[in-house]
Amino acid sequence: MDGKVTLPAVQAMKPAGTKIVGVVVWDYQMARIVDRAGVDIISVGDTVGVNLWGQANPLEITMDAMVLVAQAVRRGVTRALVSCDFPFGPLQEGPDSAVRAAIRLVKEAGVDLVKLDGAADHLDAVTAVHRAGIPVFAQFGITPQTALRYGVAYPGAANATVPVELTDELVAEAKRLEAAGASLLNFTNSGPVVGAEVARAVSIPVVGGFGGGPWLDGRMRMANAAIGYAASGLDDPPDTYANVARISYDAITAYASDVRAGRQVKGR
Repeated sequence: MDGKVTLPAVQAMKPAGTKIVGVVVWDYQMARIVDRAGVDIISVGDTVGVNLWGQANPLEITMDAMVLVAQAVRRGVTRALVSCDFPFGPLQEGPDSAVRAAIRLVKEAGVDLVKLDGAADHLDAVTAVHRAGIPVFAQFGITPQTALRYGVAYPGAANATVPVELTDELVAEAKRLEAAGASLLNFTNSGPVVGAEVARAVSIPVVGGFGGGPWLDGRMRMANAAIGYAASGLDDPPDTYANVARISYDAITAYASDVRAGRQVKGR
């Protein structure tokens, strides 16, 4: 998409049959890179704690931390839409808390929309945030938090799909989220059967991260995962677009060798 990305322009991509490209980003430099690459949505994920900072539990991330990360990402973005996840807490505490959190992310971090995980369980909060004038990126589907309610084991694999027998229930959830005021949906572990049915059932775009695919209106992917920026890639080469972990390791190893050998170090 040329020029500044707007929410109406992204929503219009669905009927036009144009796939929406979204990435999850946690820092200023990566935000600049992916924005220049031309993605449509940059999502500041609450996964920053586990994936970048080494936290043991995704529930450790705080609202203050999300504001700080979102501010960094916002500074690096000039054209894409910027979304930011709520940490666990503000949504679960009720509509008033959700509105306060959304307003804070807009005022302090300049985000364009807010992403509410497990939004299907909090329709009143979705409506409240929407009525406050803040677009909602609503996540639903099979997650560690919702798997027990659906009576299934959490898949925990990149190619996981939700059971086909849940099609009607998830279609109904998507319709309820749209009616509540959601601007976009993020369907987790959708699968080609249920995902396609859900995408056809609503007029707003349905994109997917974990377990998503071309059967949806677009795809979300962690930028760090797409480029192979994880220490695990040193021992188990990832099936990604690059292996930055290996490149980084080789570069720092070469740097250390130059220093120890008394050679001039490249760059500053």
